[in-house]
Amino acid sequence: MVDILVPIAICCVLPIVVVWLVYRQKIMVSRDRTRIVLAAIEKNPNLDVEVLIRHMAPKGVLLKEKLLKKQQWSMLSSVLGVGLIVYGIWLGCTEQGGTSDAMASIWLGLILLGIGVTLYVNYRLSRKMLANEIRAEEERAVKDIG
Repeated sequence: MVDILVPIAICCVLPIVVVWLVYRQKIMVSRDRTRIVLAAIEKNPNLDVEVLIRHMAPKGVLLKEKLLKKQQWSMLSSVLGVGLIVYGIWLGCTEQGGTSDAMASIWLGLILLGIGVTLYVNYRLSRKMLANEIRAEEERAVKDIG
């Protein structure tokens, strides 16, 4: 009975609970913002609500930060892929794990390496295409700070 319940709990119940918690947290943040705006309006009816909401809005992630995160994932995936390929070759040469373990490691490494290379190419192309937008975003951020 336990052999069946544990995989069901991990594969079915856990993802549902995670999604529910994330959704609930977003609702709570929205409710808190609404309460703050209503309290500010009650205390000062002449308050410009649009300015208040604009200042309370969560700051978006800059394009440069998104691109750097993509580069980070590409490097991580590539390093893991190369490591698994080397490990698979080592297993095949020493005959410790058998051919199926070595081949599985090599294939998984090739898949991760392919994902890493694809993400890196995407990063390079995006950086080149979005150079003007990134520059404008940085200038806007400097103006907001100053």
